[in-house]
Amino acid sequence: MLWLLLTTGACNLRCSYCGGSFESRVVPYKTTYDLSKLRKLMEDDPEPTVIFYGGEPLLNPKFVMEAMNSLPAVRWGVQTNGFFVDLLPDEYWNRMSVALLSIDGRREVTDANRGKGVYDRVMRSLSKLRRFPLKIIARMAVTRLTDIYVDVTHLLNSGFDQVHWQLDVIWSEKWDVWSWAETSYLPGVRRLVELFVNELERGRVLGLIPVLGVLSAHFFEPYRASPCGAGYRSVAVSSDGRVLACPIAVREKWAVLGHIETGFKLMEPELPEPCNSCEYRRYCGGRCLYALRENYWGKDAEKVDEITKETIKSILSIIPKAEALMERGIIDREALRYDPILDSTEVIP
Repeated sequence: MLWLLLTTGACNLRCSYCGGSFESRVVPYKTTYDLSKLRKLMEDDPEPTVIFYGGEPLLNPKFVMEAMNSLPAVRWGVQTNGFFVDLLPDEYWNRMSVALLSIDGRREVTDANRGKGVYDRVMRSLSKLRRFPLKIIARMAVTRLTDIYVDVTHLLNSGFDQVHWQLDVIWSEKWDVWSWAETSYLPGVRRLVELFVNELERGRVLGLIPVLGVLSAHFFEPYRASPCGAGYRSVAVSSDGRVLACPIAVREKWAVLGHIETGFKLMEPELPEPCNSCEYRRYCGGRCLYALRENYWGKDAEKVDEITKETIKSILSIIPKAEALMERGIIDREALRYDPILDSTEVIP
């Protein structure tokens, strides 16, 4: 199971699509619970993965080190904006399996969304982390400034092992996402899918997590609900000790599964209509649990559903080629297996 540990509600940035820190009364800026209680809960999990989350998790490096010294995780990781990697000693980075760095593509796109100088700071952190034996994932937010093909390939060519992205369609005010998707995003996604299959023909699996995640759901296990596992294979532990279904659902009562003092109960995965009867359910799992439950965009969220369907269709179109490459021994079927729980990714943008 995936355990996302919120080390703090504080963040040093105020990105355009996020807004920065949680209020300290909602997510305290220091952890207030006893790690031994969390350890006891985790002992029932045979293969716990722990990913540090925030706010900006490395603003509380002391907790990260204490947790890594005491919890029984088999895999460690962090989702970070890359500003404070020097605060964690090398011995802890050497134990990490994955680091997700928040970066939105090229310098001009990243800095417009996240603040001047952020791109260069993240790239310096990428250079430092390359010294350690861990996977490094670029975690993108995709806005109307994004050229998805250009920005994703830029990150792959800059040294990231994999790239994952999410569309800016939850907290931001409604914008004409469908027109942008038709003219820019979906054509770019199709180019990325074409690039992916071209690399498969050379025996290489390109690190495009949305593509890899959908193919994995086809060839192996379908997603029962949100691919990130929110509430059924994944929990978030807030800095106040609450156990939540989703790490961004820090205010919502439906997300509270329990508390480390009293234990918690996982959700039973269930999807509303039209998700439950959708032909793409096995690949999408309803997309984002938080977006489904809160639905800030109302009926306009149907446009996002259409973008999701078109994205999945583009990926599924290369299955015959992938199968032919498997038969010829150019790629191994297992090379297309991807479990988003291990990396704390959502697969569906």
